Amino acid sequence: MAVLRVRQHVNPLSQKYQQPVKLPDWPQVYANLHQPLHLDIGCGRGYFLRQMAQRQPDWNFLGLEIREPLVKQALERRDQLALTNLHFLYGNANISLHSLFKSWPSNLLKRVSIQFPDPWFKKRHHKRRLVQPELVAELADLLLSGGAVLLQSDVEAVAQEMCDRFQANPAFSRSSPDWLANSPLPAMTERERMTLSQGKPVYRALFLKNT
Repeated sequence: MAVLRVRQHVNPLSQKYQQPVKLPDWPQVYANLHQPLHLDIGCGRGYFLRQMAQRQPDWNFLGLEIREPLVKQALERRDQLALTNLHFLYGNANISLHSLFKSWPSNLLKRVSIQFPDPWFKKRHHKRRLVQPELVAELADLLLSGGAVLLQSDVEAVAQEMCDRFQANPAFSRSSPDWLANSPLPAMTERERMTLSQGKPVYRALFLKNT
């Protein structure tokens, strides 16, 4: 499959990205809809989730990505691999989270990952960053008690800001005060693999939903 050339950054605040995600018929998407769900926000081409779906067939995996061409390519690759516990959707996480689960038979969201989001370095663009207090509040409402959120970035300031926003919400507790040396998950994103291969650090933290 040819690799698509897609814009690296899109402005999530532009009018184009203010529509809720279009929901599929979930029982037609997953072979077993009642398995616990892992949501990867900003999944890119789906490299990480494809690995996870193959290694943990007793989980369902859902990727949400704001760049539609990447979603189309990820779905094609999923179909080639015949993975029935994996799906990808095009949408803006800060608009679409609650609507994602309206038609599910029950709330099974047990794990969330937010990995290497766009850093938006300029101060005037910080409002475009993915992890805003409103997103954290949505996840606090949707995650099962004891559920986990993995945060990763190769930009320490971005990782710290994400942690600060989760720590500010009383629904979450950080598993360790220090950056995690290794990911608790058995797969890596393309960005994580590249960063580590260059000998550069990855800043990781795990937050748990309080019971």
